[in-house]
Amino acid sequence: MPPLVIWIIVFVASLYILIRASEYFTEAAEHIGLAYGISDFIVGVTIVAVGTSLPEIVSSLFAVARNSSEIVIGNVIGSNIANIFLVFGIAAVVSKKLKIKYELLHIDLPLLMGSALFLAITIWDGTFTLFEALLALVGVVIYLLHAVSERKRRIDIEVKKELLLKEKPKKVGTKTLLTLIISGLLMYIGGRYTIEAVIGLSMMLNIGKEVIAASAVAFGTSLPELAVTITAARKGKPEIAVGNVLGSNVFNALAVMGIPTLISTITIPQSIIFFGLPMMLIATLLFFFMTQDKEITLWEGWLLIIFYVFFIGKLFNVS
Repeated sequence: MPPLVIWIIVFVASLYILIRASEYFTEAAEHIGLAYGISDFIVGVTIVAVGTSLPEIVSSLFAVARNSSEIVIGNVIGSNIANIFLVFGIAAVVSKKLKIKYELLHIDLPLLMGSALFLAITIWDGTFTLFEALLALVGVVIYLLHAVSERKRRIDIEVKKELLLKEKPKKVGTKTLLTLIISGLLMYIGGRYTIEAVIGLSMMLNIGKEVIAASAVAFGTSLPELAVTITAARKGKPEIAVGNVLGSNVFNALAVMGIPTLISTITIPQSIIFFGLPMMLIATLLFFFMTQDKEITLWEGWLLIIFYVFFIGKLFNVS
């Protein structure tokens, strides 16, 4: 079997393992949190919120450890672009018209815009430093405190409703602990070999690692958001779709950038600064203006998808 095919198989398999293991790890963490008396709401805005970004965080940590920090920014920029252009676009097409509640936008939009601008300002000089990482992590804390104080669910409103209907676990069983440990181990394996595959493919195809991260890795790690958003749109619950994606983008810009930088300064490639970053800002601004009438129409959804196709096509040309 050709080495290129082997690396592709390793990439797909390890990314799948990373995403699935993150889901099981988050579920086990939720169960433990509830068993120790933490409220459903707090579990949702902390454990669930962080859990949806675990694939990005884990892969970013391995990228920094392998001296491939450009993968981190590629993944963050690519995921945020995919969340708006692809996930929102498909959700609008599926639902024909994605209506949005003002309250959710009133709370999340300023945080989305602020996190995007903060990321843009901090990486413009070509590096993301420890000081900037600490500021980003302070932003994560502010985001979580704001979510709790406003009593609004960002990432997974449905999880809260399901938990309220179930009897709260009185103790942590062996199955839950084993799930936590095994899924944590699988996250380690998935994250490690995802990055190894990206590095291998980058060398064989002579493509920048940040390009593969911004396209293939970002698309893969955005699949959970895509699944949740499409389901929410079909059920006529757009606030779940909007909160899920906006919360993910804020976490990507702040937490996924901040945590790996505690280990090492992240270097920002020129292709990200001059193409990826402007595209992310365009996506954020376009979403901001599209939602001023509290809805995204079918035709606006197709426009977002066209932008994503353009982004992927152009990305490989500027690398």
